[in-house]
Amino acid sequence: MDKRYFTEEHQLFRESLQYFLKKEVVPHIDKWEKTGTVERFIWKKFGDMGYFGLATPEEYGGLNLDLFYTVILLEELQKINSSGFAANMWAHAYLAMTHLNKEGSHEIKKKYLEPSALGDMIGCLCITEPFGGSDVAGMRTTAVKKGDAYVINGSKTFITNGVYSDYLVVAAKTSPELGGKGISIFVMDRDTPGISATKLDKLGWRASDTAEIAFDNVVIPAENLMGEENQGFPYIMQHFALERLIMAINAHARAEYAIDYAVQYMSERSAFGKTINNFQVLRHKIADASTQMELCKEFNYSVAKRLNDGEYVVKEATMSKLAATKMADEVIYDCLQLLGGYGYMEEYPMARLLRDSRLGPIGGGTSEILKEIIAKLIIDKKEYKPAT
Repeated sequence: MDKRYFTEEHQLFRESLQYFLKKEVVPHIDKWEKTGTVERFIWKKFGDMGYFGLATPEEYGGLNLDLFYTVILLEELQKINSSGFAANMWAHAYLAMTHLNKEGSHEIKKKYLEPSALGDMIGCLCITEPFGGSDVAGMRTTAVKKGDAYVINGSKTFITNGVYSDYLVVAAKTSPELGGKGISIFVMDRDTPGISATKLDKLGWRASDTAEIAFDNVVIPAENLMGEENQGFPYIMQHFALERLIMAINAHARAEYAIDYAVQYMSERSAFGKTINNFQVLRHKIADASTQMELCKEFNYSVAKRLNDGEYVVKEATMSKLAATKMADEVIYDCLQLLGGYGYMEEYPMARLLRDSRLGPIGGGTSEILKEIIAKLIIDKKEYKPAT
């Protein structure tokens, strides 16, 4: 336990979470990976334990704890080897719920945020579009004001919890002529007429329900607007720092899991009369992997501390995600190799881990986009400002 970041209370939380996951989640993972559906009962159990409300104000059913409780939740979710299950949980708690918490009115928070913290409602965040990918400002979904309502038309894709969630937090253009400066954020109920979802079939994250969503003349009350009209882009950018840091923490945690598993395997597997952890070529693979993982982990913790202290860490969180997701792919690739043929078998964890990890450099902003953002910050001296 690193005492610069974690207290005794954090450690106790980690131990109770590990016990909970082992008892309540692990027995169901293989079934959920096969069916692609995480059953509702587990959401309620997470809510009852307070895991969805770690960062939510107490007024709305949360615990209002520091960010390192979230770090622990993310790390332990990666170590049960289902990034899809983990994504369902953190996309609800940190993508959908973050927008409700930061931009929602008191009424919206009572109606959506409180039941979300308690595990009674599931949310999803809808930003990415089929034609836009990482180009948020280029979105085509529109929200046209008509009297005391908005009419939403358009489509979103790669939406985690997109099929089974109870409500959707949606970004749409209220002033298309303003481009990126004309985006607003709305919340809407799943059963609103005109909303349809199609489940997507993926390489990894098999337990996660990922959808393409269409909005066909969806009418929602004007009070479902969150925050200021046309301020959606700054809101989205502000929360991207947290999302990128989440994906960076996920990456170092799954790399650590892969290394731990490979080290254990090497201590038990024999070849040529000795266990394979005695062969220098394999020992040095572990040395390299552990070094890269620890560098990312230390940087991620440092960025988490700064974000927790209220700093605007867009550059650092972007670097975190870029470096850690690449590292995780490389480390897991090498750890799979250390298991030989067994690494390729589905009954061992590395095959799923390799597939699941590959989404890291794509989701939440591709590595290519992140490099351009970092280049703009460093070369062009661009400054991203927090939303006011």
